Amino acid sequence: MRLYAAAPARCARQVLGDLMMLAWIAGWAWAGRATHDATLTLGRPGLATASAADEMAGRFHDVEGRIGGIPGVGDNLAAPFRGAASAAESLAAAGRSQAETVADIALLVGLAVFLVPVLLIAVLYVPFRVRFIRRATAARRFAGADPQLLALRALANQPLRSLTRISDDPVAAWRAGDPAAVRQLADLELRSLGLKR
Repeated sequence: MRLYAAAPARCARQVLGDLMMLAWIAGWAWAGRATHDATLTLGRPGLATASAADEMAGRFHDVEGRIGGIPGVGDNLAAPFRGAASAAESLAAAGRSQAETVADIALLVGLAVFLVPVLLIAVLYVPFRVRFIRRATAARRFAGADPQLLALRALANQPLRSLTRISDDPVAAWRAGDPAAVRQLADLELRSLGLKR
């Protein structure tokens, strides 16, 4: 598998592109994490409310238990504390629910901040790199063999001005099997792929 071109300038551009892509991914991963953490702080009031309400419910239950032990009137006196403890437990549950909702939203927002820009660039850049790797790997198999196939690809793929620099009639030269023309056409195709013979 050929990941980079043999031509130094093209290889340098490809390596730079890959490094820029990695930096882009790392930068947006950091931004997504920072957004997640910043959004998560919105859930702190809910957690604080839940903690305070749990403590309050515990105290009301303690008072309810002590007053409930008074013979005759204990149940009647403990009822308001039981109701207050129940209300505090509901408040704690609401605070926890709010904090969980914020945590879910923080995860989604963080992922969106990371994925949207990364996927936009990846959709453009990755197919370009994969295309080069596939074409270069396939051409490399034929680079050392008979150059006829690469010469034919050059006739089909290369611009006319490049072909006429090799011969006034490159198709006739290829059909005639002119070794110099065939070799130059194959080299032209290899160079366009970033490879050398």
